[in-house]
Amino acid sequence: MHRMGLQTLNDIFLTVCRSRRERVMLQRGAQGWMPISATEIYRSVVGVARALESWGVGKGDRVAILSENRPEWTITDFATLALGAVTVPVYATQTADQTSLLLNDCGARVIAVSTRYQLEKVLTIQRHTPVERILVMDEFETAHAVHMQRLMLQGPGEFDAEFDGRAQAVHPDDLATIIYTSGTTGTSKGAMLTHGNMATNIACSLDGFGVGTKEEVSVSFLPLSHVTARHVDFALLYRGVVLAYCPDLAQLAQALAEVRPATFIAVPRVYEKIRQQVILKTAGFPRNAIYRWALAVGRAHRDETLAGVQPAGLSWKIADRLVFSKVRAGMGGKAEEFISGGAPLGRELAEWYADIGIPIHEGYGLTETSPVIAVNNPRAHKLGTVGKPLANVEVRIAEDGEVLVRGPSIFKGYWNRPEETRDSFVDGWFKTGDIGHLDSDGFLSITDRKKDLIKTSGGKFIAPQPIENSLKLNPLIGTAVVLGDRRKFPAVLIAPHFPVLEDWARANHVDFESRQALVANDRVQALYEGIVEEMNQNLARFERMKRVLVVSEEFSETDGTLTHTFKVRRRGIEARYRERIDEMYEKAEASVG
Repeated sequence: MHRMGLQTLNDIFLTVCRSRRERVMLQRGAQGWMPISATEIYRSVVGVARALESWGVGKGDRVAILSENRPEWTITDFATLALGAVTVPVYATQTADQTSLLLNDCGARVIAVSTRYQLEKVLTIQRHTPVERILVMDEFETAHAVHMQRLMLQGPGEFDAEFDGRAQAVHPDDLATIIYTSGTTGTSKGAMLTHGNMATNIACSLDGFGVGTKEEVSVSFLPLSHVTARHVDFALLYRGVVLAYCPDLAQLAQALAEVRPATFIAVPRVYEKIRQQVILKTAGFPRNAIYRWALAVGRAHRDETLAGVQPAGLSWKIADRLVFSKVRAGMGGKAEEFISGGAPLGRELAEWYADIGIPIHEGYGLTETSPVIAVNNPRAHKLGTVGKPLANVEVRIAEDGEVLVRGPSIFKGYWNRPEETRDSFVDGWFKTGDIGHLDSDGFLSITDRKKDLIKTSGGKFIAPQPIENSLKLNPLIGTAVVLGDRRKFPAVLIAPHFPVLEDWARANHVDFESRQALVANDRVQALYEGIVEEMNQNLARFERMKRVLVVSEEFSETDGTLTHTFKVRRRGIEARYRERIDEMYEKAEASVG
């Protein structure tokens, strides 16, 4: 397949359909996993596109999609793009108010929704938005929406030359999608990506991987409303990989066991959870002794694993059979390539996976860069970096350490926000907002978000992410947020991982009536102070956290404390606990003073 031929996202649709493959997608139904063929996809896309067109949707018009991952998501996307219209993804977890703001900002006249729940959410806000028509994917009685299944069956059984011609007439510079960044700072902005932005990035992001060289499956579970998942799914479809859709993370373990993917692509949060489960399952004697022995064996062979070489010694084979193979089995057992994106992986997490024989290829990018800027691959991998920049992307480091990029995959700007668009470029280079450096071999490392750097009142800069990522590796910690901007010393706010903490409390005879009572307990406070103190031993003196604030809430994307990719919304958390944080620092000052 000649990848230089990839000019627009419509080229992906036409390539997939002309392959005439029997299995392009898999959807789980009552009878198990059902395949969807290239012919069915073509018929469905054309059927939906004709309906959109009959409602007046044409070039440049916006069509929103509010749905979990499922074949109809991609079918609606392809249908919209084939008309030269613009797809606007909405996270399935967003509230009615957030959805209303987004639909008004982009001016969407049509929205496709997945379920009755999502339909009802849209119906509560519809009259405050430009939405005229609603498509619904599930089959149920309603007078308020058009059934998408019916439209999908109305498409042609054969290729329609006129339809294909129009899809091919869409230009690389035409707008393809507006993706609203979840923004760790709060307000979301619509990043405008053209067909060419995404196509040039998709054409080379998986170079160096063996993806698509044989019949293989990948599970689509990261939300398609996020640029990483959308990019990856397009790239996999283009390379002939079968996509098995998993609409709900709760079904992921079952989906992995059943379809056994060859490529495993996830955000760090998923890799963290898998590691935590392994630690919990190997607690207690004799399992813990075996686990620790196996990790030591793996560590001795870490360099081979990272170079893509399977260690050959007998002890490694035993460790693999007793421990490592069981971890891989939890991810389906067949995965050969593991990729992480969407948020920083953290060095210790990458090391732990390397020690159990899994090199995770970490990548880096932003919504505004379509998204991949750099990615490690089996041919060029360096632990602790995000890999070498893609062949068609230029990266340079500004004097203050900010990563600047330029190339054909950089977005056209923010929808309706000319000032913010202007501010995000300097001399034609896009400002990523991340601090990083390039080493002598050309590998890029990212330290932290520029605006997240903590500057103590003593003038020292602290990068919070590496510290938070290390703390989160402890199964007792759900989320950790380093505090200390314009303060005399750093401190840390911890939201426990309550299932594990409650088990600890029962095992240690700590009685509690509520989570508030549990975190207020002196022994629990001492437990977390001990974890932080251990961490402090590895930090520079000015980075050491002198106070620990344990809170009784778990953070989530729904309450505004985490983004949709589970990154910490620092401002939201600091605002919520402002009084308690101020009080903690005042007490500390008093005790010192």
